[in-house]
Amino acid sequence: MQALKQRDLTLVTAESCTGGMLASILTDLQGLSHVFECGFVVYSDEAKCDLLGIDSILLKSFGAVSREVAEAMARGALSRSRASIAIAITGFAGPSGEEDEEGLVHLACAHGQSLRHREKHFGPIGRDLVRRHAIDSALDVIEETI
Repeated sequence: MQALKQRDLTLVTAESCTGGMLASILTDLQGLSHVFECGFVVYSDEAKCDLLGIDSILLKSFGAVSREVAEAMARGALSRSRASIAIAITGFAGPSGEEDEEGLVHLACAHGQSLRHREKHFGPIGRDLVRRHAIDSALDVIEETI
């Protein structure tokens, strides 16, 4: 995260399954508060549409936990903030429905025209661990992007 500070970049988060945990961690880190622009916690499909401008057809076509929606969340957060970089997290932290893969997480990071995606399969390790691993992965994707 020091790379954000050194490059004078700002960050916006768009979180679903992590429920604002990443934003909370970023604001807890002394010296990094000026690189954090804002955070969107968009747990429901309606919030994703209303706050990030995601087309409901995209959600219906691919599902909330998909590469397409993660990328749309990152783009939407970037366009609806003054930040330089956006990180988006969506997934099934667990327990999940019959058709859902517990521990599946999609992350997307947008910076200018650049868009990076990661798909993680953490497995049925419990909500807390899935969310913690998702946060670690998000921090890695941010570092890779900058």
